[in-house]
Amino acid sequence: MGSLKNRHLLGLEGIPREDIQTLIDTAFTFREVLDRPIKKVPTLQGKTIVNLFFEASTRTRISFELAQKRLSADTVNFSASSSSLKKGESFKDTAQNIEAMKIDGIVMRHPVPGAPLHLTKFVDAVVINAGDGTHEHPTQGLLDMMSLVETFDKLDGLKIAILGDISHSRVAMSNIIGLKTMGAEVTLCGPPTLIPVNIDELGVNVSYNLDEVLKWADAVNILRIQRERQGVHYIPSIREYRSLYGITRERVEALDKELTIMHPGPMNRGVEIDSDVADSDNAIILDQVLNGVAIRMSVLFHLLGEKQEKGEA
Repeated sequence: MGSLKNRHLLGLEGIPREDIQTLIDTAFTFREVLDRPIKKVPTLQGKTIVNLFFEASTRTRISFELAQKRLSADTVNFSASSSSLKKGESFKDTAQNIEAMKIDGIVMRHPVPGAPLHLTKFVDAVVINAGDGTHEHPTQGLLDMMSLVETFDKLDGLKIAILGDISHSRVAMSNIIGLKTMGAEVTLCGPPTLIPVNIDELGVNVSYNLDEVLKWADAVNILRIQRERQGVHYIPSIREYRSLYGITRERVEALDKELTIMHPGPMNRGVEIDSDVADSDNAIILDQVLNGVAIRMSVLFHLLGEKQEKGEA
């Protein structure tokens, strides 16, 4: 296996196709580990990783922590709500104090776009972005692509729809960049108020007609309405959103094909997706969760295991 081009994982922008492929291929190897009775390998024994979360998270935080423990790394969890930041300590001082404890890697989630990049200026540890504001969520983009490869055995030429709140979604941006890099076709769909102006400059299609998009797509990745990020009302009502853009059982049954259903979670059941669709055989939502642990094991291995073993920076 070859080394990755970048020392950190701050986003999928600028990550070459071969590195994305390497991360996905390695993740499938780790999926086999997760299927064993003893789900642990000594790959990162002796490495210490801090999970530095300045924002609430359940799935991503647990997934990273599990990935670290499956690789035998020592894991430390940091919560901003109970830290010295509440006493007025600066972000820089917090980062450098953690660095002084001889940390090898930092997994960071932060509400401000660019915060993980900012962190790299203060620490020598490897930095992995677990979501920065509305910018990117690279490991979610990678696990979504892995799940598509698992389903279709390819990414090149696939037709993928991303549906919902594009404007406030870091998941959407990482998916767009990653899928385009890997040769997939991407169409964004949602209310005009939730799709950024000039987003088509990224090489994606934009449509406001969900039924047409579903007829075109091989798979649809459904984003939740992020009311905590919006600040103002971008949609007239939940009922109207569900009517125009909800993935309902009726919509899916009206298609004359099998449509793969994806959702990064957490789901607003009965809003962007109906429960019976989310729980159907077409949905690979729980596969995405399992693949999330495997892809994060792959990222940690390539950034903290392989390069260190070769004595590289």
